[in-house]
Amino acid sequence: MIKITVPASTANIGPGFDTLGLALNLYNIYTFEEYNNKLIIEGCPDEFKNENNLVYKSFMYVANELGKNVKGLKIKIDSNIPVSRGLGSSSACIVGGVFGANALLDGNLSLHELFEIAVKIEGHPDNIAPAIFGGITASIVDDNVPYYTKYKIHDDIKFCALIPNFETSTYQARKLLPTEVSFEDAIFNISRVAVLLKSLEKGDFNLISKSLKDTLHQEYRKTLIYEYEKVEKICKDNGSKGFFVSGSGPTLMNIVDSYNFALDIEDCLTTLDYKWEIKLLEADENGVKVEIL
Repeated sequence: MIKITVPASTANIGPGFDTLGLALNLYNIYTFEEYNNKLIIEGCPDEFKNENNLVYKSFMYVANELGKNVKGLKIKIDSNIPVSRGLGSSSACIVGGVFGANALLDGNLSLHELFEIAVKIEGHPDNIAPAIFGGITASIVDDNVPYYTKYKIHDDIKFCALIPNFETSTYQARKLLPTEVSFEDAIFNISRVAVLLKSLEKGDFNLISKSLKDTLHQEYRKTLIYEYEKVEKICKDNGSKGFFVSGSGPTLMNIVDSYNFALDIEDCLTTLDYKWEIKLLEADENGVKVEIL
């Protein structure tokens, strides 16, 4: 039996649209074992207990790459990453399936080969890179080959995710984005990404706040997030050091220097129309974990 543990991830991180990603200490756990000529999937809604399951499809993609015949498979899913909330749930499923297949089927694929396959399935590397390698990553695709580099985050930096009881569609969120941007907006974001990465490394909360500003996606995507302005005001009034949309939303992420922040905003959030779950998180520096049981 193979056990794969995959962290959640938050992508974009303000100005780093489709480029930056950060692994968080919230995990999905997948176990894989060969089974008697059947496909058994446990731990997910009934509509996904079949060959359309993303974990299974990712597993089979690697099995085909390896030329392995899978006669039967049992997958158990212990899911802690909320679905369709901008926390990398689909990337976690893909990484779980890809690494599960390589381990269970005695594949000899390298870490970068597994990364390439996972990106090919997902279509972009911004959530895949941190899910595999941990920490905060910047990624690119050049000639259809993905590459990444990893940065450090200061130990004083903590994260507070506000996860609402509604979903947003990544497809709809992307449709809102303009097909062209101004030269000034491009410079605005490029400069802030450069400053943001060093600020996160140094733990410079003043610069983090300034460099999290964005002109490419958040102003458009926040229109899909109910009560965005109210939540933003509550967070900033109570000392949030940085506020941004996690992925395409609807989760809203805070960078904080103390977990007291969660207590300070709790009562304010209860006055809103929607329920916002407060989840205190830290960066995961290790990425995907593979165990043979």
